[in-house]
Amino acid sequence: MRLLQFKQDDEVRLGLKTEAGIIDVKAAAVSLGLSAPAYMESVIEGGAAAKAQLAALHTAILSEANRPYFLDEESIQFAPVVNRPQKIICVGLNYRKHAEETKSEIPASPILFNKFANALSAHGDSVEIPLTSNEVDYEAELAIIIGKTAKNIEEDDALDYVFGYSCANDLSARNLQRRTSQWMLGKSCDGFAPVGPYIVTSDEVVDPDNLHISCSVNGVVKQSSSTADMIFSCRTIISYISKHMTLLPGDLILTGTPEGVVIGYPRDLRVFLQPGDVVTVAIEQLGELTTQMTNCN
Repeated sequence: MRLLQFKQDDEVRLGLKTEAGIIDVKAAAVSLGLSAPAYMESVIEGGAAAKAQLAALHTAILSEANRPYFLDEESIQFAPVVNRPQKIICVGLNYRKHAEETKSEIPASPILFNKFANALSAHGDSVEIPLTSNEVDYEAELAIIIGKTAKNIEEDDALDYVFGYSCANDLSARNLQRRTSQWMLGKSCDGFAPVGPYIVTSDEVVDPDNLHISCSVNGVVKQSSSTADMIFSCRTIISYISKHMTLLPGDLILTGTPEGVVIGYPRDLRVFLQPGDVVTVAIEQLGELTTQMTNCN
């Protein structure tokens, strides 16, 4: 199941992507007199029952001759795939070749840092380059969306707590990141966590640790790798975090980026993101997430 959120009349609405188009879940449920979750959080928290309602809605629509609740993907304004994550947790230096290109030691345990809700942005959004930075870097990442409360769980059970996966871009202001040993300032500028365009539910992703992942800027491929190069697997990351803090439904985990980021180049070859640049993160099975960089207003 591929789920998304979009904006309509100042309202964030739930969409279900199908081969026939995107279903406006609220409009379809009202028209057909069926119960269905209205928001992504409702699906995540509703678990199997909520997904069953969406499946029933989809089946009912397929039997309809007239389908006015289908939307053209090109015409909608995407919203972030989740509205209110309590936590956005990121993993640093989690790809072996990325650690090597930055001349960093291979971590013995996951390096964790955070972003905040102000950093959330959506597929197709414009993200401002802050006035305080001329060194904004791209980072293609696999995002995990937690589906159940997870505390002190073991690796063997960890993927059972995943609702789904998405594409993410851990945008990073490198000069701000260097100011102190804490990375937070360079990671949490407004819009610096684009996630989307969809959440692909976990039942459709057989092996999240073996997906091709790439990033392009203005159509030129900058990163091309596989999540198989991750030092710490999705299972390991979820279990590790859960033993230090409780993960809740809707929490986001960004699992690290592969080699090819700007900071990995020699200083004289570094070309950071500029206003007008279009950055696209693509992950096998999950789609493509596009962001355009703009000047700060």
